[in-house]
Amino acid sequence: MNALESWTLGYLLNSIWQVPMIFAAGWIAARILRQSGPRMEHRVWVIAMMVEVFLPACRIRPSDLIHEVLRMVLRGSGAVHDEVRVAIGAGISSGVEMLRVPKSVLAAAVLGYGCSLLYFAGRLGWRLWSTWLMEREAERMVLASGPMTRWNRWGSVFGCEQAEVAVSGMIFGPVTVGIRNSVMIVPPGFLEKITDEDLDAVMAHEFAHIQRRDFAKNLAYGLLSLPVAYHPLLWLTRSRVAESREMVCDAMAAKAVAGSESYARSLLRLASLLVNNEPDRTLHAIGIFDANSFERRVMTLSEERADVRGVRRFVMTAVCGVAGLVMCASALALRVEVSGPAMTSTAQGTNSARLTIPILKNDAVYKRPPVYPVEAKATKNTLNGPVVLAVTIDENGVPTDVHMKKSLRADYDESALTAVKEWRWNPYLLNGNPVAVDTTVTVNYLLGK
Repeated sequence: MNALESWTLGYLLNSIWQVPMIFAAGWIAARILRQSGPRMEHRVWVIAMMVEVFLPACRIRPSDLIHEVLRMVLRGSGAVHDEVRVAIGAGISSGVEMLRVPKSVLAAAVLGYGCSLLYFAGRLGWRLWSTWLMEREAERMVLASGPMTRWNRWGSVFGCEQAEVAVSGMIFGPVTVGIRNSVMIVPPGFLEKITDEDLDAVMAHEFAHIQRRDFAKNLAYGLLSLPVAYHPLLWLTRSRVAESREMVCDAMAAKAVAGSESYARSLLRLASLLVNNEPDRTLHAIGIFDANSFERRVMTLSEERADVRGVRRFVMTAVCGVAGLVMCASALALRVEVSGPAMTSTAQGTNSARLTIPILKNDAVYKRPPVYPVEAKATKNTLNGPVVLAVTIDENGVPTDVHMKKSLRADYDESALTAVKEWRWNPYLLNGNPVAVDTTVTVNYLLGK
């Protein structure tokens, strides 16, 4: 079985059930932290989206991580003495479930997942191309004296003096595009239809997007989320990111203009002006009506919000953080590893089979502990680090071939080889029959102070 195929299918299977867990945790955290303002809620959803992408790829064992942290703490306090730690396998817990699938099923699943990646990547590229084409064909315009004065004022307030304004018939409302050079694009005749108060609201909102670099962030989110772009709850997470992003910009704009109530009235007037138009199809253009959450945005601006600060905010954030860590640890502990039926006949032509696996599910029944080299300790000529051995175990659980995979030094290598050659395992069973297996043993040498 191809290792890449196994990893890909493992990522796919784990993302199917881990993404809902992460979304549920993000939703709960966002509800708890909602009183802290839209900025905190937005951070929660961005973190949730990143975890949805990267957690299915993680193979870290929570127990190993805790052990390593404790070892470092004890070592720093001078409480660690000479120690030899042994890990069997390629860093995967013996408690991890190993799902074995036929080659045909594995290949079909990987092919389907690859096609979905190509589809979503192509759609992303097409929409990015459409956005770039719109920005390229948009006609730069020179504002009249009144709007220009407002443009310069808001550009100075938000620190975005280099931004430009253009007009395009490809959009229905104001949008902002650009990574290095930002451009606010408006429909033809839009600026002539709105009042000065509404123009202030539009400019403040778009400059808030420019200051936050939301166009570049949205592009990065689209690229990073491609591995789980097939998952409906990833779509919902992305929509929550967009919704909370718009509320953050609303809060920034409302603070800059005449206040929340005045800004909310401007949003309602602008919505009634643009209600009969078709929504734009550009994925990355960020606009004042970008998210499908207009009602909640207006209600949020009208609400009396309690100011959550100090200890209360710290406690709420800490509770959400701990809950998130527990959820991630649970997902890692329950992750599924995928392996295919990679049996081959032995060289002797017998009916026995040899199987290469990441780790033995049945641990060794006898393990002679490797001894820290005595001469190395006596002469202070010590090293800290791992010796990795490749081990072939026959159908009776006896190591028939132990050789060096990663050397540390001759005396350390000899200590590890001598010990592991005397180990014994429970036979590994495949469909009820004992088989020979290949695995690895890692011996970590550590001499404390």
